[in-house]
Amino acid sequence: MIKVLLVDDDVDLTAMLVEYLAQENFEGHAVHNGEDGVAAALGGGYAIVVLDVMMPRLSGIETLRRIRQSSRVPVLMLTARGDNIDRITGLDLGADDYVPKPCTPGELVARLRAILRRTGPQPALAMAAATVEAGPLLLCPGSRTATLEGRTLDLTGTEFNLLEVLARRAGHLISKQDLSQRALGRPLSPFDRRIDVHISSIRQKLGTRGDGRSWIQTVRGMGYQLVVD
Repeated sequence: MIKVLLVDDDVDLTAMLVEYLAQENFEGHAVHNGEDGVAAALGGGYAIVVLDVMMPRLSGIETLRRIRQSSRVPVLMLTARGDNIDRITGLDLGADDYVPKPCTPGELVARLRAILRRTGPQPALAMAAATVEAGPLLLCPGSRTATLEGRTLDLTGTEFNLLEVLARRAGHLISKQDLSQRALGRPLSPFDRRIDVHISSIRQKLGTRGDGRSWIQTVRGMGYQLVVD
């Protein structure tokens, strides 16, 4: 069974989710504060973490920050419905996705599976995937590693997927909708900025080209293009 860590101060909610997850072939474990969440995420061997933003003492955002200092474990944030600031901050810190609360257990499980399909180990598919080269950028889908000019890039699972889509069509414009479908596995909803936030993070990790330009160019209102020539 796939181990899932739930970090939420709502004891009744997490108990219900643990029971529901068991029916869906997930092994759920719950902790109820950020400090315990950090310790469990870094040492518990979990495949994915579900992290509530609104917690006393140590917030979900600070918990995520501490987790990301040492681990790339996939993290799904639970955010207050309509709170764009928390969502953008979470994505900027390396969260893989978010679900607005309240959400149904079914929706949560669907999001967990989508993230694990994108970021989890898939040996048969991964080993068969060819190395992707785009100029000095090299991506290895089998090991999910990326280098630029020999420098290793520290990417989240979602960032790797987005960069892989751009690299496979280097030099060509890709719309945000296409990026969302190919990298995130779902259509982009109106006013959804998660693609922009992830691309911004990737840009920072890539740095600038020798001519001072970004490796990823924005075509306003249309999409993004990886420039390698």
